[in-house]
Amino acid sequence: PLLGSLITEPAAMTIAALMLAPQIFRPDVPERVKYLALGVLFVNISIGGTLTSYAAPPVLMVATTWQWDSAFMLANFGWKATLAVLFNATVATWVLRRHVFSPAADNDGVGAEARVPLSVVAVHLALLAGVVLFAHHPVVFLSLFLMFLGFTQAYERHQSPLILKEALLVGFFLAGLVVLGGMQQWWLQPIVSGLAPVALFLGALGLTAITDNAALTYLGSLIVGISDQSKYMLVAGAVAGGGLTVIANAPNPAGVALLKRGFADETIGAGGLLLGALGPTAVAAAAFMFL
Repeated sequence: PLLGSLITEPAAMTIAALMLAPQIFRPDVPERVKYLALGVLFVNISIGGTLTSYAAPPVLMVATTWQWDSAFMLANFGWKATLAVLFNATVATWVLRRHVFSPAADNDGVGAEARVPLSVVAVHLALLAGVVLFAHHPVVFLSLFLMFLGFTQAYERHQSPLILKEALLVGFFLAGLVVLGGMQQWWLQPIVSGLAPVALFLGALGLTAITDNAALTYLGSLIVGISDQSKYMLVAGAVAGGGLTVIANAPNPAGVALLKRGFADETIGAGGLLLGALGPTAVAAAAFMFL
């Protein structure tokens, strides 16, 4: 999840979900354990992107308006998020220890597969670095993306299947937020602007579950004269609550699409996710509030 601060949260969600799916999200693992793992994953992804100013959607929405750069994010959010991520991951690993290291989680076919050439790995890393660096330059970004699609098609035997559907879920989610988010201003902005800093933190924590954390911070950025403390509390509450529901954070739908096959009836229940995320959310909230 902390890697999301460099490669963006959706990319970190995809990588983490693909790594965890064969180890934890299997039919033989108890449902309550999988919901705990899912809650920890979603919360850690949400707060793990706060080490920089461009990776987390709720931070990206306010970074330019409030002039928050990556140094500011690291000093005020990043180290607290890192401690919370490590604590949540440690507790989850201990609870899941019997399942994480289960022999059933091993993939016996891995050794038989041909090793991926280092040149292919290098091209992937170079293209990944390029799209991150040129994310705000559409012509260069699209050129690199098309080059990536062509490369994966040309050397298909060294590639895993592309997960374009999940990527489009995140893309359309954020596009809908930009297009339709302003229409929620009539009821969200009066609430946000009328709360004291601590109440704003708790309100953002709760509202994130039903509105999306990037929508909250985007509307907060439209408020004129908001104090620095209120800015911090708004963003902290928004990212801390990013794992409570599927819609709370933009990368969550991609995680659901990749991991739902490991749950009963290939369905992730809203109640189970909420219960699984309550503990990690409390840890993240405490880190941002008291550290």
